[in-house]
Amino acid sequence: MARECSTFAFVPEPPPDATSDDAKAVIAWASRQFVLILTQMQEISKGTCEIRYSEPAKPRAGQIRLADGTVWNPGSGEGFYGYTIGGTWTKLG
Repeated sequence: MARECSTFAFVPEPPPDATSDDAKAVIAWASRQFVLILTQMQEISKGTCEIRYSEPAKPRAGQIRLADGTVWNPGSGEGFYGYTIGGTWTKLG
């Protein structure tokens, strides 16, 4: 999975059937969720960004990306860009 700056990609699994009385199934499900959360947090804590070669499909204000500057050039070549509330990419450095 490619790491991106400021991305928390935790997507929870559906919980066990609500009508189930199987405590082991609930414990196993919760344990998997904690591992998924931990994995995502470890990736974020590395503080690295993968070089992006295309704009995200749905950019949102506050996103930060490292553009390659050739295949994807948001305006000022290679570098870090932030997506603004106004809907533009601004070079950060």
